[in-house]
This record gives sequence, structure tokens and C-alpha cells, in this order.
Amino acid sequence: MEPVNPENFYYIAKAAAFIGAGLCMGLGGLGPALGQGFIGGKACESLGKRPEHVGAIKSTMFQAMIVVETSLIFMLVVAFMLIFMT
Repeated sequence: MEPVNPENFYYIAKAAAFIGAGLCMGLGGLGPALGQGFIGGKACESLGKRPEHVGAIKSTMFQAMIVVETSLIFMLVVAFMLIFMT
């Protein structure tokens, strides 16, 4: 059996970090995307039923979109940490 080269462990760890970052953004982006679609659909439905409350519905929708988007931003930060800090 040949000796293990320690340099190979670096490349294996780097490849695992890239795969983890890709999975983090790829699979982790599904939840916020579905949430934003659901929020937008319900806002359109509410505007159709009560067009006189357009200001309140829009502000509530934008606040909900901001909350949903923060999880995607955190995933982006984690992906960058996996790529650049390994």
C-alpha cells in the first residue's frame, strides 16, 4: 500500500466544500422560492377580492418577502464561507 499524500486531503476537502456550497444554494433556494411564490399569489388573490386595501396588502407582502429573502441571503453567506474559508 502506498503512503497517503497529505496534499490530496486538501483537494478532497476543497471539492467537498464546493459540493456543499452548491447543495446549500441549490436545495436551500427551493424554500424561499416557493415561499415567495405563495406570498405573491396570495397577495394577488387578496387584491382581487379587496382592491380598496391595496396599500396595506402591498406593505404586508413586501415585509413578508423581506423575511423570506433573509434565509436565502444567509445561505449565500454560508456558501461563500464554504468556498473561500476552506
